[in-house]
Amino acid sequence: MRGCGCNQGCGVDGRCLILIVCCKTLEMTNKTYHSTKPKEKAKAWQSWWCCSQQSSLSSPSSPPLSPTSMAPSSPKSRQFTSSGLDRGSLSYKRKVCHPKGALHVVAASGTKKTLIMGGTRFIGVFLSRLLVKEGHQVTLFTRGKAPVTQQLPGESDSDYSDFKSEILHLKGDRQDFEFVKSSLSAEGYDVVYDINGREAAEVEPILDALPNLEQFIYCSSAGVYLKSDILPHCEVDAVDPKSRHKGKLNTESLLEARGVNWTSLRPVYIYGPLNYNPVEEWFFHRLKAGRPIPIPNSGVQITQLGHVKDLATAFVQVLGNEKASKQVFNISGEKYVTFDGLAKACAKAGGFPEPEIIHYNPKEFDFGKKKAFPFRDQHFFASVEKAKHVLGWKPEFDLVEGLADSYNLDFGRGTYRKEADFTTDDMILNKSFALQS
Repeated sequence: MRGCGCNQGCGVDGRCLILIVCCKTLEMTNKTYHSTKPKEKAKAWQSWWCCSQQSSLSSPSSPPLSPTSMAPSSPKSRQFTSSGLDRGSLSYKRKVCHPKGALHVVAASGTKKTLIMGGTRFIGVFLSRLLVKEGHQVTLFTRGKAPVTQQLPGESDSDYSDFKSEILHLKGDRQDFEFVKSSLSAEGYDVVYDINGREAAEVEPILDALPNLEQFIYCSSAGVYLKSDILPHCEVDAVDPKSRHKGKLNTESLLEARGVNWTSLRPVYIYGPLNYNPVEEWFFHRLKAGRPIPIPNSGVQITQLGHVKDLATAFVQVLGNEKASKQVFNISGEKYVTFDGLAKACAKAGGFPEPEIIHYNPKEFDFGKKKAFPFRDQHFFASVEKAKHVLGWKPEFDLVEGLADSYNLDFGRGTYRKEADFTTDDMILNKSFALQS
């Protein structure tokens, strides 16, 4: 792969620190896009954008928010928690905070009565803070097995207390469809964020309960795309009906069939503070232990990571946005990276020496049910150009910067989601050393 000469830092070496392949080069060969003339750039964009035929639908206006609508209802299985309802007219003061890594967006005007399905972990932790900062009333629907809120790494006690006082909690099991319908219909939410839904059947009772819902915003996955030799994945690419994420595909189809105003975001790999999936933490564990990093096959497989704060920002930017109506958007980082490059980027982000990388053939090992490597052993990355041009969204973090944010606010503080397990590493390394001797 070659850089496009656009002075954006495109890499030309598959084994450089980070394989920085310019998205524009891969997606658009028309060099006029790099012109500084807006008309020429717009013309080039229109000539190739594969998603330009998507439709747009205006969302209905928001009904006025009533203080009484937030009062707890009587069912025993329902539990609301809030110490922040006495807010006068329910208008919020917006907090302006724009240092690097701070959460800030341009959101929809007007207070929305917002429900987040889930919201106590990772994506929801950052999304709920953004929504509160933007003045929306936020309720989290959870089973109540985890704390409703948690303090962010580096967050002051005062800021956390302010945030906690604004959050409402609806306790219940989303698999109890009758409870979902009765509890949600009693509240009449304007907007639903579903960030933990996996099956269409889980969404139907929500739609049944909220016939006047203004917008349903769904967290899907780029894993729905059919494996292809032509990359990056675009929103109109073929999808895989046999994907392990087929439930998310079915949900998107249901939302369209029901005629609701919906928006679906398809992240690739998500990373950042509080990540409970072994993405960057997998590398950090090995770097901290001073161990070689085993990477399958050649190590030049290209993938893509997006910071959780950038994803949360995108979720808020689609709220009330007419251009986002009935649309799918890929959300991730702007640049792509090889597996070897990711290992080196993690080392740089955490202040470790450049790691020793051991390549291996996965077919030569029987790992049983254990997962030896946290990524698909293939090229897997998606275009975020549609989100950038339609929503005006742009990721704040480059890869090393984002990994450093994750390391400094989480792993570097001794906060681990999972303890290190080097069982499969030892199998690989023992065979590698035996072959060398």
